[in-house]
Amino acid sequence: MGDVVHALPLAADIARARPGALIDWVCEDAFVPIPRMSPHVNEVRRVSLRRWRRQLLSPAMWREVARVRTKLRDARYDLVIDCQGLIKSALVGSWTRAPVVGYGKLTAREPLATRFYSRCFEVPVDLPAVQRCRELAAQALGYELEGPPRFELRPTGTPLADLGADSAVLLANTSRASKLWPEERWIELGRWLGERGLRSVLFWGAPEEGERVRRLAAAIPGARVAPRSGLDVLGASLAQAQLVVGVDTGLTHLAAALGRRCVGIFCDYPIERVGLTGDGPVESLGGVGQQPALEQVRAACERVLA
Repeated sequence: MGDVVHALPLAADIARARPGALIDWVCEDAFVPIPRMSPHVNEVRRVSLRRWRRQLLSPAMWREVARVRTKLRDARYDLVIDCQGLIKSALVGSWTRAPVVGYGKLTAREPLATRFYSRCFEVPVDLPAVQRCRELAAQALGYELEGPPRFELRPTGTPLADLGADSAVLLANTSRASKLWPEERWIELGRWLGERGLRSVLFWGAPEEGERVRRLAAAIPGARVAPRSGLDVLGASLAQAQLVVGVDTGLTHLAAALGRRCVGIFCDYPIERVGLTGDGPVESLGGVGQQPALEQVRAACERVLA
């Protein structure tokens, strides 16, 4: 999910630099609601690579792949920009039979992906992820970048009920244990937010995540556990929150992209590379092998709320 969010500003860049261009987006089906939030994306094309990998012996799966390939080929694209730099994304790009461009061998995340490219561009790997995507598109289409990245997203779903301007969304779950922030700190943060008049709302996806947020909510006065929801609903709900505090997870990056006041807690990845970027006030704390102190997070919340 983070890769999709980080690439979205290039749609706004292209729309400004090349007025009249039609921009389609190829996306894993689980994340389709995200590029649909961009007014600059014409159509979102679904792929189901994760599911297909589990069904390699299924004839129905191969027929589905053939249909997707035909639709991509029949769209007759002028250019494909692979801003992931992975073998799988480069392969899908090749299904269009249009020229595919991407990062060079020195800077692609998987150098073998360059075998699918008609042109390569060496974009420094130490740039922030959002800026790398923007630089790649600018070089591929020959325009100069102007100003900071802009997302300009418009939520498409209906927000959860009873989620108003007094809500602080806490995103305490993530894909790896090394990214988690200690539960006792979340509890103290939630209590502090309550003293400021902000009610904590906690999101979850997998069953073990539901167990974690229920433990946290039970210890935070007035906290609410939101029902499990799709990305269109979650996006619209995040856009209603007064504040979002989250670990390094896709929803935290999406909240920042939606222009929310956000504080990101990073415990195992450099914030110089994947720190929060958004259309509103954001702060990123921590880094590799770091767990931001509660006092640091509270101070960052004060600053973005100011």
